[in-house]
Amino acid sequence: MIVRRLEDLKAEGGTKTVGAGQVKTVRYLLGDDGAGFSVSDVTVPSQMDMVLHYKSHVEANVILGGEGTVEDLATGEVHELKPGMIYVVFPQDRHRLRIENGMHLISIFNPPLIGTENHDADGSYPAPPAT
Repeated sequence: MIVRRLEDLKAEGGTKTVGAGQVKTVRYLLGDDGAGFSVSDVTVPSQMDMVLHYKSHVEANVILGGEGTVEDLATGEVHELKPGMIYVVFPQDRHRLRIENGMHLISIFNPPLIGTENHDADGSYPAPPAT
């Protein structure tokens, strides 16, 4: 069993910045924890516009606060994002995330993140290590 508090993780220096150093993330659960997925608390500032493409991961995001949009760059379809919503992107889903009024979300990755990832030039995280 694993039990962790956000305040404790922050106090232990668990806050990491990604997304050109502007996005703050606290990683609750990582690959070494053995759950098969990772969970992060993510805070994105207002007026962010990011093109992302997680080529090796499925990412699910539960919106806790803030507003924005996610655009499927293959189809041009745009979805509003508000608290109480989830959006899921798959390895084929190159997408644009636009944040209007800041956003707070819980992000889940499968396969799990190891904790040192940061976005590549194409908005991707590196492929997970082979097991």
